[in-house]
Amino acid sequence: MRSEVAHGLLQAVDCTAARDVPGVVGAWSAADLPDLPRVPYTLLAGLSTEDAVAGREWPALVKDRVRYPGEALAVVLGEDRYRAEDGAAEVTSTIDPLPAVVTPSAALDDCVRLFDGLSNIALRGESGEPIDPSVWQDAAAVVEARYRQQLLMPSPMECRTILAVPEGDRLTVWSGHQMPHRLRRELAALLGWPTDRIRVVVPDTGGAFGSKSAAFPEFVVVAHLAVKLGRPVRWIEDRLESMLVATRGRGQDQTVRLAADAEGRLLAYELTIDADIGAYPHLGAGLPMQTAWMATGAYTTPRVHATLRSVLTNTMVTYPYRGAGRPEAAIAIERTMDLLARRLGLDPIELRRRNFIPLDAFPYETPTGRRYDSGNYAAALDLALETLGYEKWRAEQARRREDPDALPLGIGVSCYVERSGGEPGGLHEFGSLEVHEDGTVTARCGAAPSGQGHETVFPALVAKALGIPEAQVRLVEGDTDEQPEGLGSFASRSAQVAGAMLQHAATLLIDEARTRAAELWDLPVDEVQWADGTVHAAHDGSAATSLGDLVKTTGPLRVEDRYAAGMAFPFGAHAAVTEVDPDLGTVNVLRLVAVDDCGVVLNPTMVHGQAFGSAVQGIGQALYEGMTFHDDGVPHLASGFLDYLLPTFTEIPPIDIRDTRTPSPTTPLGAKGAGESGCIGTPAAIVNAVADALRIADPDLLQMPLTPDSVWRAARASRHQEGVR
Repeated sequence: MRSEVAHGLLQAVDCTAARDVPGVVGAWSAADLPDLPRVPYTLLAGLSTEDAVAGREWPALVKDRVRYPGEALAVVLGEDRYRAEDGAAEVTSTIDPLPAVVTPSAALDDCVRLFDGLSNIALRGESGEPIDPSVWQDAAAVVEARYRQQLLMPSPMECRTILAVPEGDRLTVWSGHQMPHRLRRELAALLGWPTDRIRVVVPDTGGAFGSKSAAFPEFVVVAHLAVKLGRPVRWIEDRLESMLVATRGRGQDQTVRLAADAEGRLLAYELTIDADIGAYPHLGAGLPMQTAWMATGAYTTPRVHATLRSVLTNTMVTYPYRGAGRPEAAIAIERTMDLLARRLGLDPIELRRRNFIPLDAFPYETPTGRRYDSGNYAAALDLALETLGYEKWRAEQARRREDPDALPLGIGVSCYVERSGGEPGGLHEFGSLEVHEDGTVTARCGAAPSGQGHETVFPALVAKALGIPEAQVRLVEGDTDEQPEGLGSFASRSAQVAGAMLQHAATLLIDEARTRAAELWDLPVDEVQWADGTVHAAHDGSAATSLGDLVKTTGPLRVEDRYAAGMAFPFGAHAAVTEVDPDLGTVNVLRLVAVDDCGVVLNPTMVHGQAFGSAVQGIGQALYEGMTFHDDGVPHLASGFLDYLLPTFTEIPPIDIRDTRTPSPTTPLGAKGAGESGCIGTPAAIVNAVADALRIADPDLLQMPLTPDSVWRAARASRHQEGVR
């Protein structure tokens, strides 16, 4: 049973009537469960601090104060879902409403505090060094702008799920989750148990995009009740529930300033971020540091300074969402590059080319502390323009501008760099390879897939490394009993980190097989070779054995290890052509080209699918998606996806997916992350194309999502400004 208000003081919750509903097992408020643990939080290195969380406990059930709409006031357990919902409808509550703040700008002055005695600013951070005022004063051109990165819903195909089953002195938890080992640790800590008393199993999961990587309030309640009652307890989130209380993504107010000399060489870039982190700072507080660290983009700007304030608001918490801070950085710099090009009278393509980090500069240390491993940004942009037919579209644009009856046409580009694999301390994965007597190999991995294609890519990788047929390799993931340690699937790390771990394990397996064969044949190890799944004597090949026979002769063969890869920096260039009707405000994307570089491509089909799906989500951010709120802070979600629009098959334009391949030197496979590219590169390309079509010089007029109403208003305001000038 959830709060219908966004902010208020809880006076009472009455579950009496709910307990009398037939089929209801029990109903509880926070007062009825005094030993109910709080929601755990995670402090990621460099991303958050104890101070951000101190005094800001996230209760699994509201104790005294509602801080976001839909926050859970009570839980009702029924013999089935329908009886439980009937019971929840009978729970009553009394809440004294308080004013709600749903944007950082509204929350910054602390007039409405979410926690008494504590500021709404939970964390401050910066990257780079402050820029001397003389740089701005002496520059030939300085542009300034403000951007709003709207709150988004990750909207995976499958909502959140958890089933907790007590089995003797253990608890087995089934959940669609990105980090099963983290969930096991957190649940064990909440229950005061050792981790070996909990098993977490992640079956096939219908999408995540960052939204399934925590122990949520509902998970805490389910595990607690399962143990308390000694019976299985299950919660499956429905779609409206998910839209109300699942995690949010993005949510930043940005102010930028960019300076260049007369030839268009960048001199300085300043980015100020006020981030909406929701009602509780459990991970979102430090997430905007990703934006600050990646502020430099693809350019050799000598001075870059980014500052941030993470601000509490009366919304559900902000968590990583596909790209997690990097789309925000790319949109800010790429929109501003177009603004600067207009100020200097340069083609936006030429401005970018003049400022790209050159090939011979890698590895490149950015002013914000990142170390880019490798890149060829000009090659990606050239391929994008060639695929798009840039000159042809510029000619068509010129023709239309001479025709008063033609709809305006615009061309936009966006060049991006992102970080994949995770931050230091989280760039490792655990796994093992085990050979059976029939010659098959079981590969175990600490990852947990949610649609990335691990079951296709990882067995093929192991089979290639060992020189055996793919059919002989079986992959096991998402089970903490099968694989005791692991990190999971997030931050575009599957190929780069988990794949590298399996490659490493294959090397260990080959070494162990050669060692055993050498002992068996009484030969030095260096005289035993490996080829196509067999070991054989190097001198004449007379002694040879297959993997299966080796196990039959020498006993079980299993290798396991923890392997760490390096951080990598994928990049790309996206280009869009849009047709805009200024009288209706409609935007028609005629063409979208996405050129991405994820280093060595392990499976082209999988990479293509990841790029395409991510680009569609980027289109959603640019044109359709965004949380809106009533005056009382409750979101407009009464009609579900009629109130929160997602691009469907009908709205998806022709998308050309291309790639360049610049191997990463920091991982043995040379692979970089591929899953987040479209969310990072596509939005700015589309917005830049619309601004180009309407010749909008003031970026404040054009904020995402570019709904017909916002585009219509921007077109009218731009015409008015042109008329005044």
